Amino acid sequence: MTSSPASEDPRDSAPQFVLPLVVRMERADPPARTDALETAARAVLVLLSDERATAEDGAWTQAVRDWQDARIRKVVRRARGGEWRKASGLPGITVTGAAAEVRVFPPVPLDGWPKELVKLQVSGTDLDDPEPPAAPDPARPVLWLNPELEMSAGKAMAQAGHGAQLAWWALDGEARTAWREDGFALSVRTAAPQRWAELTTSGLPVVRDAGFTEIAPGSCTVVADHPSLRNCHTRL
Repeated sequence: MTSSPASEDPRDSAPQFVLPLVVRMERADPPARTDALETAARAVLVLLSDERATAEDGAWTQAVRDWQDARIRKVVRRARGGEWRKASGLPGITVTGAAAEVRVFPPVPLDGWPKELVKLQVSGTDLDDPEPPAAPDPARPVLWLNPELEMSAGKAMAQAGHGAQLAWWALDGEARTAWREDGFALSVRTAAPQRWAELTTSGLPVVRDAGFTEIAPGSCTVVADHPSLRNCHTRL
């Protein structure tokens, strides 16, 4: 999440951490793409609001701080069967959607993944929606994807997580509490081209990718349209 090329960003001098997310992808019954994206975004929010990550002496607090002091990297890997069971045995949180299951783990050093996760595949997270997703609820947050970019499901899941995190950071305590009590309800949808142009100039949080994988550095990938933030900026 940066507007600068990787080689020019001062955060690169800090120790690098990554937030691992693992999506369950059983061969015979993979989740729908939108369900997986929304579940990954909610998983990031669940971790960010967990006492283990927020309390002064929380078990994950220092790892989260170290991660946020550098680049806010997220990597999505896939698992099934025994791989999923082994991953589920590590400290983390499993979040479920309509059918999707995503487990989020506390940040780890970029080159220090647990053995149960390091062998999991990043590629192959190509998912589809059996039917076009319904229109999002305008009264709840929507993470709008750039219609001009092609991303694998894994990449899009990470980007949706970035968008959710930017929205979380921008909210005040009351809005955060309300969102948490609503189960972090949200939608992830691809914006229409004209709508996307309006969103990126609205003042709402915009994810600009660092360009490590799949897309060019500085690409705008997601706009986080939370009602509490929407009311503070230009009405769309």
